[in-house]
Amino acid sequence: MRIFPTKFTLTISMFFLALGSYAQDFKFALVTDIHIGSPNGVAEEDLQRTVDDINKQPDLDFVLLTGDITEMGTEEEIATAKSIIIQLNIPYYIIPGNHDTGWSESGGVGFIQAFGDDKFVFEHKGYKFIGTSSGPYVRMSDGHIPRDAVVWMDSVLHTTPKDQPIINVNHYPLDKALDNWYEATDRLKQYNVQFSVCGHGHTNKVYDFEGIPGIMSRSNLRAKDEVGGYQWISIKSDTAYFQERNPGVGTKEVWHKIALGKREFDVNQTFERPSFEINGKYPNVEKKWSYHSDANVISTPAYTDGKVIFGNAVGKIEALDKETGEVIWSFDTDGGIFSSSVISNDLVILGSGDGNVYGLELNSGKLIWKKAFEKSVLGSPEIYDDLVLVGGSDGTFRALDSKTGKEKWVYDGIGGPVVSKPLIDGGMVVFGAWDRHLYALDIVSGNLLWKWDNGSPNRMYSPAMCIPVAHDGVIYIVAPDRFLTAIDAESGETLWRTNEATVRESIGISADGRLIYGKTMNDEIVAFETGKSEAKLAWRMDCGFGYEHVPSMLIEHEDKVYFGTKSGVVYSIDPKNQQIIWAHKVDNSMVNTVNVISDTSLIVATMDGKVEWLEF
Repeated sequence: MRIFPTKFTLTISMFFLALGSYAQDFKFALVTDIHIGSPNGVAEEDLQRTVDDINKQPDLDFVLLTGDITEMGTEEEIATAKSIIIQLNIPYYIIPGNHDTGWSESGGVGFIQAFGDDKFVFEHKGYKFIGTSSGPYVRMSDGHIPRDAVVWMDSVLHTTPKDQPIINVNHYPLDKALDNWYEATDRLKQYNVQFSVCGHGHTNKVYDFEGIPGIMSRSNLRAKDEVGGYQWISIKSDTAYFQERNPGVGTKEVWHKIALGKREFDVNQTFERPSFEINGKYPNVEKKWSYHSDANVISTPAYTDGKVIFGNAVGKIEALDKETGEVIWSFDTDGGIFSSSVISNDLVILGSGDGNVYGLELNSGKLIWKKAFEKSVLGSPEIYDDLVLVGGSDGTFRALDSKTGKEKWVYDGIGGPVVSKPLIDGGMVVFGAWDRHLYALDIVSGNLLWKWDNGSPNRMYSPAMCIPVAHDGVIYIVAPDRFLTAIDAESGETLWRTNEATVRESIGISADGRLIYGKTMNDEIVAFETGKSEAKLAWRMDCGFGYEHVPSMLIEHEDKVYFGTKSGVVYSIDPKNQQIIWAHKVDNSMVNTVNVISDTSLIVATMDGKVEWLEF
């Protein structure tokens, strides 16, 4: 007997065709914000309980782990997390969050080495899962999907059928929590994205990412409860169901549902995007050229002999032509680069996340020497005569021969990674580390002269990212504790501290040494008088840049002060009259400390990998 389809059966058939004949029912777990190594010491127990609980479930197909696996991204924390995660009896897919990358002693290299990658793509029962890493990396800034992850996403989507259902995975929600959220949403809306999942906020929450359905999951941590929790996500023929699971307690009722089907996003619908209106206000600033590296650039480019030189977050060192911005040469290392390069004896010298300091020939990029540390080298070198002075993540600060890379001396008493650039002041070298301390070493012998801390046990307040400045026997720093501190250069004793202005990690000094500049966490640049007796605020200037927390040092050149912000804007101000001379927006990500070339030009690099030569 021939059976003719009814209107109902035709509707059902059309639904499955709309999904591209891909979808089948399945269930998986989502675990996020684990924070191994967190101060209360229960994260490890919470994760172990969750892994044991997942292993008891017969109907879970796999697990997604969506970032903040650790508290500080240390090798020890990563190893502990992995030792528990690999006990899972089903496949798992993992990405880092800001806690894994922002303070990482390896610049994210350790995470990749432990788990194989910092992003993933796989297919399961017709669905494609795409997970991207997110930062910030090493420097404090807004959330950011790394430039190399965006390039990778393009390659993945390019081979994805338009009708295949996609589930997107990120640590952050796809909104302004990421400074480049639109790079993800603009791409995803061209495909059949069913929904996006994230963590970061430690709560169950429903989102709409420009039409893309989204959910945030609770943290695996117990917080104020007796046990922690995670998500069960069930994919049925036409609906995704979300339930919180609490190991040893039970599964809560479905707290959210998302209808599944063929998504057709209106790509012509307009949504808010970063504004570049400020560039029209200062048309005298011109972009001579712009180069977009294939990964984040989180350092200050060096300039000499017509070449602009920098490294990126996938370990590539590039030299660009000063006139055209075109690549002259490149050199690949095996780890992300967060070290600003210096030039000495026609050599380019910088550190890498692969654990080496490199000396490359300036004109060709040819390797001349490399010096191995025991861990990553994220700190930036400084030159003193023929010495290269640089700190690593292995608890050491070293002096190397700039011509050969041979070690002259080593100080090995540091309790955390060195990630910034040292200050040379008289006969000593001064630097901070993520162990709460500022160090002063004898520049000839490497012997410890003194070390300073602010009295807080919280390593988050370490003076690690600030580049100190000095004048007339006083060292000045700003740190995440939001104090400007004056320290006696000879003894290491605190002279004075002030939080009158909420300065964070950006500092500068006037050419005559009379003023210390600081960037506050909301709109203002401030200036304090130098001196040993007390903090004296000279002036404060409202620049209107909004909330601000990125480390971009203030550079004075020819009576002008230059600095960058978290939203991709470079400022030039007149410190005498407290007026904005010009401002220019490069992109929407963190601006590194700029390299001022002359009174009419500078080089700027941003976290998203933009390197530009500006003239004004």
